[in-house]
Amino acid sequence: MPERVKTKAVRKGEELNEGNLKKFLMAEGLIGDIKSELIVGQFSNGYSNLTYLLRIDKKEFVLRRPPFSAPKRGHDMGREFKVLHNLHKVFGKTPMAYVHSADEKILGAPFYIMEFVNGIILTAKEARERNITPSEFGTIADTWLDAFVELHQVDYKAAGLESLGRPKGYVSRQVINWGKQYLAAATDNVPTAHNVMSWMEKNQPGHYQYSLIHNDYKYDNIVFSDGQWKKVAAILDWEMCTLGDPLMDLGTSLGYWTTGEDAEFIRNGLPSPTVMAGNPSRMEIVQQYAVKSGRNIDNLTFYFVYGLFKIAVIAQQIYYRFKHGHTTDPRFAQLNRVSALCCNTAWQAIQKNQIDKLY
Repeated sequence: MPERVKTKAVRKGEELNEGNLKKFLMAEGLIGDIKSELIVGQFSNGYSNLTYLLRIDKKEFVLRRPPFSAPKRGHDMGREFKVLHNLHKVFGKTPMAYVHSADEKILGAPFYIMEFVNGIILTAKEARERNITPSEFGTIADTWLDAFVELHQVDYKAAGLESLGRPKGYVSRQVINWGKQYLAAATDNVPTAHNVMSWMEKNQPGHYQYSLIHNDYKYDNIVFSDGQWKKVAAILDWEMCTLGDPLMDLGTSLGYWTTGEDAEFIRNGLPSPTVMAGNPSRMEIVQQYAVKSGRNIDNLTFYFVYGLFKIAVIAQQIYYRFKHGHTTDPRFAQLNRVSALCCNTAWQAIQKNQIDKLY
């Protein structure tokens, strides 16, 4: 029997208007009987867009919508739908997207419906419960990296996504924009954040390749087909996908790649299955990526620092919403500390000019 991605009951305050939703599914031809019972579950791992499992009419769908009370910028459901709808034609490791709606009268926000892909999403909790061995993690990391390299080789023009982003000037725009977003969401005084922003402006690469990039590629955005860990069934969470420098994509993944050699406060602050025995170090990931992709990786410290700072900004933005009462999700209460941790770690990487053994 195939593995199933796990869901939980819908969090209070994040319920869907089930009557309107059933009418929409019926009107779009996704179900045949509006009287069918609708069972809604919620995928609880994500920190950004809300993701639900819909079981109805002997079918299963996934619904994505922005967080409640979230600003519209950065939660473009139409754009994410377009990425999935087009990309599925040329890259099979994406769920099939069925329909998008910008009509906020239905659910209070734009949303889209896509297929449900069975498999395993490897969160830290899932990894502990499965008692994954070091040998298995070697396979997991290799499969994860192969899919990452394959993603960066996708012919985005064949998918009709050549207008998705502006590759020229991508690096400088990202450095400037993430800095602006951090300052707009800042709640605490974190001196290293300003140090990192200044350093990135002065040390960014002037020349780079570009490709389709995911911008949030980590274990818990991957659906592995089964416990053999040799196949990726789907890559999830495409809201930040664009055209840009693939090494910035790699840098973001390295920012999430906490290892067993990291200081305890880093392992606790950025919990990830990558801390478990058998996972490669960050430098080993870089070396393997270079071999598999054929890319030269210069300016490695910049890319790692950029990845950490971007994670810091995302965490800070979510904490800002929590602090100002726009969300009550208790998972968000300590994200200001996570943001500061990322800035401090990035500054340490700059001081040592390395990405491993930072403390």
